[in-house]
Amino acid sequence: MNDAIKPLPAVLQRVRYQILLGWLLAVVMPIGLSWVLFDIPVYISTQYITAIGASASLAAGVFAFRRLHIFPGIAAGGYVVMAISATFGLLAIALILLRLDYSRVLLTVIYVASVVVFTLMHLLIGSRQHHRMGVIPGGRTEDLPTLKKVVWCRLERVDMPVPALDGVVADLHFDHSDAWDKRITDLVLDGIPVYDVKQAIEQLTGRVEVERLSENTLGALNPNDVFLQIKAGVDVVVAALTLLVLAPLLIVIGLAIRWETPGPALFRQYRTGFRARPFVVNKFRTMRIADPAALHASDDRTRAMTQVNDTRITRLGAFLRRTRLDELPQLINVVRGEMSLIGPRPEAAELTSWYEQEIPFYHYRHIIKPGITGWAQINQGHVTAVAQIREKLHLDFYYVKNFSFWLDMLIVIRTLQTMVSGSGAR
Repeated sequence: MNDAIKPLPAVLQRVRYQILLGWLLAVVMPIGLSWVLFDIPVYISTQYITAIGASASLAAGVFAFRRLHIFPGIAAGGYVVMAISATFGLLAIALILLRLDYSRVLLTVIYVASVVVFTLMHLLIGSRQHHRMGVIPGGRTEDLPTLKKVVWCRLERVDMPVPALDGVVADLHFDHSDAWDKRITDLVLDGIPVYDVKQAIEQLTGRVEVERLSENTLGALNPNDVFLQIKAGVDVVVAALTLLVLAPLLIVIGLAIRWETPGPALFRQYRTGFRARPFVVNKFRTMRIADPAALHASDDRTRAMTQVNDTRITRLGAFLRRTRLDELPQLINVVRGEMSLIGPRPEAAELTSWYEQEIPFYHYRHIIKPGITGWAQINQGHVTAVAQIREKLHLDFYYVKNFSFWLDMLIVIRTLQTMVSGSGAR
């Protein structure tokens, strides 16, 4: 156990008290000050409407952030700002459409206070909150990874007193002694959640490793068909509207590509898609047209790979890759139903054949439609080596197993951040 990490006071460790404290500071206090500074009889009705709407928006924003927070890699307070800004924006639209009287000044003050208070609470309290996980000896728990914000507390003896824990990790497929089986049962009865080590590692790292096929594995990697159909319909509508809005930008980029180097504006390549069916993907061309002699000198697999500091990439192409703008023509593939907005990135057909021979269960990533962006893309970036592709596959399996509206929202947010920072591009 790491004694350097001091636990927070019991009150601040409870989420409901954190929310109550934030509500008092961000909503109640500004309203109380407004009652002192302004004439209550004149503004009382608008204050009530503003207070009720702001409280509902704040609750929805905190709920949205907490739904995003269950996924690995959420540490920055920026997600708080996005969630609260979105819900307060929806509130402002609703108030305008319903023609309700509300205080614009008070609503603005509450919004700013909510963002400041909950961002500070997340940074100050969240930075000190660590997952304190008890570890039952035996099996795969003997080699646990070192993870940020996770403190492994090994329970060396059956009769060892249990400290304050967020949960207990055990290899539930290991043949524990009768004494340990009884202790695990007692922990559950005491209200301490017990997780299988594989499940715990998946949720803490955002990776799912498939070592062998089993009935449970196949069930976990078969997404809900109804959700898939709804997602497909939303994808087509959003992609079509986005194409209409961005049409001027797409035309400008296409003309700039043609002006910089000779050749077509679009690059087309066979990729492996849904249920391993090949399709032609559309991207803005970011490389010079290859010399015919060079094509004969290299194999298909080598040409399909983008190397680090690849000399074929043009200056405009480097910018398009860094900002991910080269991916925009894939919206056409989404409208055609060949791709999704979010999902595992489609690989070139030549690379897919190679990876399937080198990596067990690689073909299972084709169980859902490939996407323009995805969980592996935002966590790892562009990779081609077999070892890196194996890691990418584990990230893809995590998305397939856990994909939902909230995970998709998280991927959208982090994709926008990646477009601004340019990280992971090649």
